Amino acid sequence: MSTRAPQTEAPKASRKPRSLWCNRDYLLLWGGQTISDIGGGVSQFAFPLLVLYITNSPLAAATAGTIRVLPNMLFFLLAGAWVDRYNRKHVMILCDLGRACSLASIPIALAFHSLTIWQLYITAFIEGTLLVFFGVAQASGLSQVVPPEQISSAMAQQEVVEGTTILLGPAIAGPLFALGPLFPFLADAISYLISIVTLGAIRTPFQTPRNKPRRHLLHEIKEGIIWAWRQPVIRIVNSLNTLAALVNPSSALIVIVLARQQHASSTTISTIFVIGGLGAITGSLLAPLARRFLTVGQAIIVVRWLFVLLWPCYLLAGNPFILGVIEAGFNFVDPFEDVAYFSYRLTVIPDDLRGRVISACRMFTAISNPLGQFFMGWLLDKYGPRPTIIFGWLVLMLVATLFTLSPHIRTARHPETLSTDQSST
Repeated sequence: MSTRAPQTEAPKASRKPRSLWCNRDYLLLWGGQTISDIGGGVSQFAFPLLVLYITNSPLAAATAGTIRVLPNMLFFLLAGAWVDRYNRKHVMILCDLGRACSLASIPIALAFHSLTIWQLYITAFIEGTLLVFFGVAQASGLSQVVPPEQISSAMAQQEVVEGTTILLGPAIAGPLFALGPLFPFLADAISYLISIVTLGAIRTPFQTPRNKPRRHLLHEIKEGIIWAWRQPVIRIVNSLNTLAALVNPSSALIVIVLARQQHASSTTISTIFVIGGLGAITGSLLAPLARRFLTVGQAIIVVRWLFVLLWPCYLLAGNPFILGVIEAGFNFVDPFEDVAYFSYRLTVIPDDLRGRVISACRMFTAISNPLGQFFMGWLLDKYGPRPTIIFGWLVLMLVATLFTLSPHIRTARHPETLSTDQSST
C-alpha cells in the first residue's frame, strides 16, 4: 500500500496549468480588447487632426485633449464603486455601446456638414468618461477569467497590446484621415462593436457573487481607499508614483523638443516613437520571465534605478536615432515593473473591493500626471531642455532611493510565492 501512494500523487504534482491561449474566454477578452484598443489609438491620434481641420486652432485641439482626460480626475472613484456593485461585463458592454454611438455621431455629422467644435468637446468628454468606467471594469474582471498562476502572463499581454497600439494607432489613423476625416472615427466605432460581440460571448462571470448589502456610495468608496492605504506596498507605490508622475509623462514632450532642436521632420519624430513602441513590445514579451529571478520588490527597485540611468541620456542624444533608442530603453524596462506589481496588486485585492481599490490607485497619477506635464512644459519653455532634464533626473533619483530604502518594497513578493515558502518550512 505504501508503494502506491507516490504513484497517485505524482501526476497531480506535475500537472501544468492549461495554456493561456487555450482559455476560450480569455482569448475572446484579449482579442476584442486588442481590436478595441487599436481602434481607440486610431481615433485618439485623429481627434486633434480633426479639431485642427475644422477650427485651425491649436488651442481648440489642446482643449479637446484636456476635456478627454478630465474624467480621469472626476470619475475614477465613482467608477470603482459602480464596478464593484454591478455586473462588470455588463458595465463594459454598455460603455462600448456608448463609445460606439458617440464616435459614430462624428462621421454622421461630417456627412451632413453639421459638425461643430462643441460636438467634438462633448464627444471627447463622453469618450473619456466611458473609458474610465470600462478600464476599471476590465482591470477588475481579468482575474476572474484568468487563473491566479497566469495573471502575470495576462498582464504582459496587455502591455503588448499597449505597445502595439502605440505602433499601429498613428500608422492606421494617418492614411484613414487622408481618405476622409470621418474614416478614423468610423473605424473606431466598428472596433467597439466588435468588442461588444466578444464580451457577450464570454461565459465566465467577471465577479464573484455579491452577498454584502449595499451601503451609501460614499461609504463604499471610502472603504476602498482605506483598504488601499492600509496595504504598505500599495500605499508606498501609490505615493511614490504620484511623485514620479510629475516627471515621467513629460518624456514625450522632451523628446519632441530635442528632436525639433535637431531639425527633425514630423516623420522622423514619429519614427522615434515607433522605435519606442518596439521596445515596449519586446519588454512586454520578456517581462513574465523576470519572475523566475526577481521578486515584486526587486523588479520595482531595478526598474526605478534603470530609469535613473536612462534619463540623463537625453542630455547626450546627438541625433533623433539616439532619442529613439532611449525611448525604446524606457519602454523596454517599464513592463518589468508593471507586470510584476500589477499582478501582485490584482492578486492581493479581494474581488468585492477590486474596482474601488484599483480606481483609488489610479487616482494618484490621474491628478499628478496633468500637473506634472504642465510644470515640466513650463520648465522647458522658460529654462530649456537641459535644466528640465536635470530636474527630472533628481526627482527620479529621489523616487528610486525611497523605493530602495523601504523594507516593505524590498521584501514584497507574490502571495503564492510566500505561501509556497511557508509550506516548505
